[in-house]
Amino acid sequence: MSASISQRSLPRLPALDAVRVIGALAVIGHHVGFATGINSGDGPWAGWFARLDIGVAIFFVLSGFLLFRPYAHAKATATGRPGAGKYLWRRAMRILPAYWVTVVVCLLVLPSNADASRADWLRHLTLTQIYQHNQLRSGLSQTWSLATEAAFYVLLPLLVLAVARGRRRSGRPLLILACAVAVTGTWVMLLGVGVLSLGLQTMWLPAYGLWFGSGMALGAIHVSLRNGYLPRWRFMDDLGRAPLACWTAALAVFAIATTPIAGPRDLAEPTATEFGLKMLLYATFAVLLVLPIAFGPETRSKAVLSSGTARWLGAVSYGLFLWHPFVLEWIHILGHIPDFTGDPLTIFLLTVAGGLLLATLSYYLVEFPFQRLSHRWPRPPRPKITESQMPVAAASAAS
Repeated sequence: MSASISQRSLPRLPALDAVRVIGALAVIGHHVGFATGINSGDGPWAGWFARLDIGVAIFFVLSGFLLFRPYAHAKATATGRPGAGKYLWRRAMRILPAYWVTVVVCLLVLPSNADASRADWLRHLTLTQIYQHNQLRSGLSQTWSLATEAAFYVLLPLLVLAVARGRRRSGRPLLILACAVAVTGTWVMLLGVGVLSLGLQTMWLPAYGLWFGSGMALGAIHVSLRNGYLPRWRFMDDLGRAPLACWTAALAVFAIATTPIAGPRDLAEPTATEFGLKMLLYATFAVLLVLPIAFGPETRSKAVLSSGTARWLGAVSYGLFLWHPFVLEWIHILGHIPDFTGDPLTIFLLTVAGGLLLATLSYYLVEFPFQRLSHRWPRPPRPKITESQMPVAAASAAS
């Protein structure tokens, strides 16, 4: 490999920031559909609203793609792997401060949380609320996915050691996919025979190995292609140049998922088979959505997704994800709207508007300052001065 390739930096993909907004809006639509009773109804849009939890699959695939790329890049360019300590510190500063503020406000302010116990506080503050039955408090139901994602963050450096060993400079996408399928497939099988609980262990990380693994495999392919490896995967670039085809196929997959094949649309537990099919369909949708944006050339649609407005929305999307259930609950309280009623469109727009307001405050007052802090510390170690460098160092200090 040439020196120019080995020194190539890892480019940012700003258009992917806007994909987070798509995921956040989908999750809001799902929760509004549940709160207004659409999801469990028989209307023509019931299945579509019910399956908007597909936004979680978008988040997980994106996380696998973006977080694995630096490791794949280090492998492809034979450079140093990102340090686990710095990586975990930056992840913690990215998600925890804003999350903790949300937890404190929801547990203190929402009337339905007036009976929150010390154990509730401890579970939510430590992102362990998904490891016992029925522990998600009001305004924080969406945080099950954040707890699952945090588990992925912690395990990623170990996963890298498992799939990126050896001298090959490609990211081994087939191995990653095989491992992801094996993990989720085994989990679904254990759910099917009753060893695991469909009401509890379907929130745990192994259930979503396929989603994270699909993103990691995409990241490995993307980095390898950009560094001259894995030419047999060039068809991914060809697909990236056909966004309309990819997104049409994604819509078709989503339409299939709206049917009972992916399980009940209300809070009833799915069968293990239904849950497994849902994992597969959602993973396929998310990959088809992300692929043209990550692999495709610059197009008008990609330029829109890379615009200043889209990138700003992407920046505040985490706060929108965190705060929208809090806003949704207050809309029902202040509007005296009974449970499972209300106009879905009006409530959706009000939830997005209120969520964006709180998300903006969260970003500028909490998230952005802590992100800046995370890049200032820990500082890189100072280079050691050898004996041969001592005269030069002394002369520099005296000048």
